[in-house]
This record gives sequence, structure tokens and C-alpha cells, in this order.
Amino acid sequence: MKTYSSKASAFFVMMLCAFSLTLFGLPKSAQAEFGSAEKQEIEILIEKFIQNNPDILRDALTKLAQAEALAAQQAAMAMVLDDAGDPFIGAEDASLTIYEFSDYNCGYCKRIFPDLMAVLEQEPSVRLVVKEFPILAESSVLGARAAIAAQRQGKFPAFHAEMMEWRGKLDAGAIDRMAKKVGLDRQQLQRDMSDPATDFILNRTRQAASAFDLRGTPALIIGDNVIPGAISQSEILNLIKQAQADKNS
Repeated sequence: MKTYSSKASAFFVMMLCAFSLTLFGLPKSAQAEFGSAEKQEIEILIEKFIQNNPDILRDALTKLAQAEALAAQQAAMAMVLDDAGDPFIGAEDASLTIYEFSDYNCGYCKRIFPDLMAVLEQEPSVRLVVKEFPILAESSVLGARAAIAAQRQGKFPAFHAEMMEWRGKLDAGAIDRMAKKVGLDRQQLQRDMSDPATDFILNRTRQAASAFDLRGTPALIIGDNVIPGAISQSEILNLIKQAQADKNS
């Protein structure tokens, strides 16, 4: 039996499939140029090739699935990288940005917060963008809106720390007290919380989370790595080093 290189075989399979789709997808008037015998011969040829080369077909389909998965991941990453208006901590021109999908009612988010702050202290070339992803309660949405609004006044880092260290009930009164403590203009904060631009940012984050199939918080994106759940400070630092090395390679 004749053998083929993997590239040639995959190409042949794709050409046969494309030819089949073209042939049998043509209008009947166009198909009339092919007699029933010719169409039957083509069907037999394709069927025999697939029967004699099942691995080639499987490999071709696997590569196609991998390509589609990669394209989907790239599209999802593009949504995350679109971070205009998202609150952040660190230098705006940092050489590396890590992203955290977070909820102010999430105990694990509160637990990972000190580690993330320690990482930013150790790595001044890294910034943290917080993707406000309020999924646990109605008060989570209130907190997320307040955080995005605090970013507009340039006081998000201090406000975020207050929110993450808060252990009482998160409600409008608590948010107002924390806003006052960090020096926010509370009337402006309320206006910005209700601004359609805030809705846009929250919806964009929900779409990005859905694209990555993220269903909980926290979730970190560091370089090309998507990490659902809380991880240790050392693990975060290792992933940052890996992302920096990949970027410089």
C-alpha cells in the first residue's frame, strides 16, 4: 500500500473532504455534469481512503480541533486585554500585567489579597488589573460598581484594600464609610456607580469570564496561564517569571 507523509496525507484528506463538500453541495444543475457512476466512484475512493488511513483522518480532525481551541483562547484573551476602565494597582506602563477575576464577597479572594500585594511590592514592573466579577451576591455587584467608580478618582488601591479587609456585612452603608475613609468624593462615586460606562465594564468582564469558562473567583491570568482558584505567593511569582521569560524570548 502506498504511504504518505503526515502533511501530505492530511492535505489529501482535506482536499477530498473539500471536494466532496463542493461536489455534493453544488446545485443539481451543476451536479448534472457528473454521471451517477462518476459520483459513486468518488464516494468509493473517499470511503476507501478513510478506511485505509483512519489515523490520518483522526490526526487531521485533532489538529483542526486544536486550532479551533487556540483561536477561541486567543479571542478570550483579547477580551481580557481590553481593560480600559478596569481598576488596577501598580504602574500604568508596567512591563507585565496580571489579571484577577474577583468578588468582594469571596473569602478566597480576601485570602489571596495579601499575597498579591506582597507580589506587587516585590515586582514593581508588574501591575494588577482587577476584573470585577460579582457573582456571589447582590452586594457583590454594589462593591464592584464602587470599585470601578473609585478607579475614576484615582483612589482604587486604597479603596480595594479596605474592601478586601472588610469583614462585616457589605452594604451601601459600609461602602460609604470606606469611601469616606479613603477620601473619595462620595457624591461623585454614586454618580459613577450608576454610569452606563460602569455597566459596560461589568458586562465586558462577564463575557471574558464566559469565554474562559470561569465560574468562580478568584481566577488569575498570568501570561498565557489561566489559573482558577487561589494559589500561593510563590506560585504567583513563578508564573510571573515564566511570563517574563516568554515575553523576552
